Amino acid sequence: MKNHFIFAATLSVLLLAGGASTNAAETTGPNYFNVRTFGALGDGTNLDSPAINRAIDAAAEAGGGTVLVPAGTYLNGSIHLQSNIHLLIDAGATILGAPQKLNAYDFTEPWTNNPYQDGGHCYFHNSLIWGENLTNVFITGNGTINGGGLVRGDGLLNKMVNFGSELKNTSNYGAEVKDGAVRLGNKAIALKLCKNVLIRDVTIFHGGHFAILVTGCDNLTVDNVTMDTDRDGIDIDCCRNTMVSNCRINSPNDDGLCPKSSYALGEIRPTENLTIVNCQVSGFEEGTLIDGTMKPKPGGYGRIKFGTEASGGFRNCTVANCTFRSCHGFALEEVDGAILENITVNNLTMMDVHDYAIYLTTGKRNRTPGVTTNSRMKNILISNVIADGVGKMSGIQIMGLPEQPIEGVRLENIRLTSNGGGTAADAAIKPKELGTIYPEPGRIGTLPAYGIYARHVKDLELANITVNFVTNDLRSAASFADIDGLEIDNFKPRVADGAKAAVFAGDVRHLIIRNSPALRK
Repeated sequence: MKNHFIFAATLSVLLLAGGASTNAAETTGPNYFNVRTFGALGDGTNLDSPAINRAIDAAAEAGGGTVLVPAGTYLNGSIHLQSNIHLLIDAGATILGAPQKLNAYDFTEPWTNNPYQDGGHCYFHNSLIWGENLTNVFITGNGTINGGGLVRGDGLLNKMVNFGSELKNTSNYGAEVKDGAVRLGNKAIALKLCKNVLIRDVTIFHGGHFAILVTGCDNLTVDNVTMDTDRDGIDIDCCRNTMVSNCRINSPNDDGLCPKSSYALGEIRPTENLTIVNCQVSGFEEGTLIDGTMKPKPGGYGRIKFGTEASGGFRNCTVANCTFRSCHGFALEEVDGAILENITVNNLTMMDVHDYAIYLTTGKRNRTPGVTTNSRMKNILISNVIADGVGKMSGIQIMGLPEQPIEGVRLENIRLTSNGGGTAADAAIKPKELGTIYPEPGRIGTLPAYGIYARHVKDLELANITVNFVTNDLRSAASFADIDGLEIDNFKPRVADGAKAAVFAGDVRHLIIRNSPALRK
């Protein structure tokens, strides 16, 4: 009996100790800083960002630590990250963006560079959570960042940096404007020139212009993050050594996962050593990814797109094991005079993709100071792609410049099903050159081939490709112009009566065809 009593007492002590350890984060300590201890109420009504910033300051003064945001709804303006800080947004916790009229977001910082990109890429401090020139920054937890009062419009910011010839909707949305700066909150998370960054497990809803904008950051990991937002999901701009994995990104009104290399830092800097794996992108109505209803939006964007801002170019990038649903397809766009090279893309599955499945283009928009080189693209491998429900406009587009062809592209193991519906008039279209215009396929329009259209390319290899359509399509399955070195192996197209399997212009040189009976007819 005595032994039983001792065991029960010991068990009680252990249970109490376990309870104490689970609640240890509820009190301040040498490494844990609970925002409620610093005055945060978490009632969704009172402004909690001053208290959260006090907790971050205290952690920074202690040399670093974890700032805990426990369950509750915390109304916030700008939260200021610092080095060696882990912002832990716990399960049941919501960081809610304040309405603009509260003037709780920081003023935009001074802008001194030339306007080679839109105003959203020029300002960082007017964000819900931001940091600049930091080392060791961690934002994790199973909680939610709800942009709330964040806005998606950037017309006023464009005007402030003198970007764009047509400035529309320059409203300040009720935010304070003072001495050429504005408290216009328009990003959920913005990081500039930071090193060793981890964003993991959080859910971001309604993130404004950008749910996440990272510019000039090194050693960045974004993992298991859900973004369901009304404009861009995550923009990775001028960053090196980045891993984006296991993310779900729904962005019906703009791009989902968008590497860029703008001139926002005032220098030419490529985005390089980037890996994107096991991600899902979609263009459902905002909020319907999170609630599980996944309502398609006509023309919803979503997608993974490299560009358009590309002053520094892209190199050594991998995209693998990703799904696209009810959105646009995969795009590589280099139009600002740099080079996009050494890109591998593998294992993509696409359903109901609008306008196109794969889009590779170079142009000469040239948003780069003193640019003297043509936009270039080379060494691209895209393999193992299944795409169905592809819009009528085109299936796969590869378009270089007449004076600077895209070099070294291989597409292999691809099955593409187009919605079809192309007419004989569509088959006779002569597509215009992209030139200086914005590189969206819609600017070129419907193409004369429903499956593959390629122009101004050197060394193009196509292997094990099957293209099909649902509704009868009188266009050719493939069309080629100005190709120097074209190798086709095992091409299996569906061809409508009266249509051609492929059209080869007179300037297609060094053509090799293997195992493709339809092209011999």
